Amino acid sequence: MPSSDAHRPARLLTQNREMRAIGVWNWSLPALAARLSDGRTQVTCPAAGACARICYGRNGTYRFPVVQARHQANLAFVLDDLPGWERAMIRELSERRFAGRFIRIHDVGDFFSDAYTLAWCRVMHASPATTFYAYTKEVRRFKRLIEPDPPPNFLWVYSYGGREDSFIDPDKDRVADVFPDEDAIAAAGWSSQEASDLLAVLGPRLVGVPANRIPQFLKRMGQRRLSEWQAELDAQRRRRHLRLVPAAEPAEQRAA
Repeated sequence: MPSSDAHRPARLLTQNREMRAIGVWNWSLPALAARLSDGRTQVTCPAAGACARICYGRNGTYRFPVVQARHQANLAFVLDDLPGWERAMIRELSERRFAGRFIRIHDVGDFFSDAYTLAWCRVMHASPATTFYAYTKEVRRFKRLIEPDPPPNFLWVYSYGGREDSFIDPDKDRVADVFPDEDAIAAAGWSSQEASDLLAVLGPRLVGVPANRIPQFLKRMGQRRLSEWQAELDAQRRRRHLRLVPAAEPAEQRAA
């Protein structure tokens, strides 16, 4: 049974410490997937790949019960009443505090469905005084729904480390990759967003994110970039697939 209105968050947009320092508001969903209190489950990051193994949205303060409950309430609102959520978001964004501000969509979570993605597009069109931005691994969905006619106040960056990395065009798209540290970013000729998250969409097109802020991430990554780790996983998956697919019959057997 869907959640009741009483459990819907009174405020939709929040600020964590990092976002508050640069004047950005954010909207979050549960990381990767969630089981709601009524037993429903929803994948929130359908294209997640290697990133799932170092997801910061499953660590630290994101694991606090009050934070998890808020993110689950956000998701339940979207699932139970997407038109109502859309109206509530537009109404909240009409407040003067958001004029001229940036909203980061998905501090954690992603654009998990077409309907949800298009609802955000309508919110953006209805809120022209505010600029929205997002990292996303939903590359195919964005190339199909967003790129042909993007809202003028929406900026996005494709984030490596997902199962749709092969659809990213690194010669054209704005892209972000996680590196072991700042030195690795500089050596690759990419630009770090460490000074401000807004550099992911306002700075140079090739965006480097250092992993060394969270030691356990670096331990798992080693000296690889996240895109390299994902490429290794993709290659492993292809090899497994080839082992499962029966070899084609020789041409002379088919002819017989």
